Amino acid sequence: MSFWPGEKLRYAETHFKFKLPWSLLYKPWPEIIFDAPFQFVPSVEPYLWIVVRDADHFPTTIKNAEIVLKTRTQNAQAPDLQLQDAPQPDIVICKDLNIEVREQMKFIPLALGKIPAGTYEAHCKLTVEREGKSQTFERWNLSRLKPVPLRFKVLKEMPPIAPGYAAGEMHCHTHYSADHVEYGATPEVLQLAAKAVGLDFVNCTDHAYDFAFTQEDYTKEADSPVPRFQKLREEIAALPVKDENGGDMPLMLAGEEVSAGNSKGENVHMTVLAPEGYLPGLGDCGRYWLENRPTRSIKQILNMTEAHCFAAHPFQQMGLLEKFVFRRGYWKPEDLQLKNKHSIRGLQFWNGIRDEGFKLGREFWINELGKGNYLLPIGGNDAHGDLNSMTAVDLPLISLKHTRAHTFGNVRTVIKLDESGAKQKSPLSLADINAAFAADNCYITDGPALWWERDNNGITFHARSNKETGGGFRYVRIYGRRIQNNGKLAPEEEVMIGSQVATPDHADIPVATLGFAYVRAECETATGKFALTSAAQLL
Repeated sequence: MSFWPGEKLRYAETHFKFKLPWSLLYKPWPEIIFDAPFQFVPSVEPYLWIVVRDADHFPTTIKNAEIVLKTRTQNAQAPDLQLQDAPQPDIVICKDLNIEVREQMKFIPLALGKIPAGTYEAHCKLTVEREGKSQTFERWNLSRLKPVPLRFKVLKEMPPIAPGYAAGEMHCHTHYSADHVEYGATPEVLQLAAKAVGLDFVNCTDHAYDFAFTQEDYTKEADSPVPRFQKLREEIAALPVKDENGGDMPLMLAGEEVSAGNSKGENVHMTVLAPEGYLPGLGDCGRYWLENRPTRSIKQILNMTEAHCFAAHPFQQMGLLEKFVFRRGYWKPEDLQLKNKHSIRGLQFWNGIRDEGFKLGREFWINELGKGNYLLPIGGNDAHGDLNSMTAVDLPLISLKHTRAHTFGNVRTVIKLDESGAKQKSPLSLADINAAFAADNCYITDGPALWWERDNNGITFHARSNKETGGGFRYVRIYGRRIQNNGKLAPEEEVMIGSQVATPDHADIPVATLGFAYVRAECETATGKFALTSAAQLL
């Protein structure tokens, strides 16, 4: 918690307090929330979770739950919500549970059964008991935070995806990212959530510094971080490959989010795709008071692994505390280590929402393309703890707030598998994922599919949407960068003739590429869902 102005959102920890008697957030109960994936594909029956955190300190009995599901219709305030085919009556579900919880974190599933496709608000009420005292609350028991309904969609169709591609969550956290302000779900829960929202793989990117401290006391440094990282790998290895109906379960990967020093000696974050072993990086862990200098440089980390590495939220805006106390900074062109034997493979500039960090990161990526540096665009959500939305500190020690900015699986990176990976009948493998990121064909999206194909005539772009991702397109815009007479790339991209506006939900656009170094595309649906492709190199 911080008193510094401009400090970014912090996750709510209502039983943590300084030695002050007047914290309005503190209460001697575990944190309890209702949670759910933000959408359910047709093959998955909807469910909710009751999430209980830190009942090891405050043992509590979950007595009963009441859930009222109300359908929502599209309106100007929420244009991304799909329109119900017809009004549906409320669905009321009551559950007698009587579950005693003593674990540090527990996810209790509540099946909702088969319900019609549409967008729902779940008005959730829970009664709990502790030390002879009972309380009933809606959605969560977080102090001074007004409850809001849990919102999710039940889809009629699978989310659109290019044939032969795989969709993944590239930035999320498990329960190994746990301290007084952050937490995450178990790999088992993340795999179930990934199945529900329609993902093929998940790269779990827990903080390097959280592995280095004990689970029992986040301020106590462990003898070694390696056993905790290895334990995460073991938990993931034990997950099922197939579901109960014989379908593939999403591939879970033990990745990492490493703090590293940039060229100015500031802490920046990089995500790593399933490294061979633990990678150290404790620079901005916050456990050493004002001693927050980077412990490893970007180059040093890159030289310690052969795994694909990505600049994580390279321009995410930050407050004074992060800049001057945690010594955090932004990525610079020289930080990409493009002349190094092992360099940064992509930029994760879409971090849950299209904000200023997205805008600046996209510009940085385009500038690098103009230098002939064909980095991949990466999308992720940086999802912690509550997967459907995020609770955060508004005024330290005083009030909390709620946001849907970092929703698990909402922004996804979709990669083109090679022919053997696309046609294989066996489940997706790490080798398939690594091969795809070594290539140059991917797109990032929060809804529509947008991809390119090479053929004898050049490049053809394909755009696909459906009713649930916004129907037709406001635009499908093709960008290209010309090769000048002196052999250098033009200083700016240009919008190409093949670009379209007011386009149906199914578009195939061949483009003439003579004289261009690369082409790429962006699109947006009628409800603001967006996608962006990697650059198709033509040299």
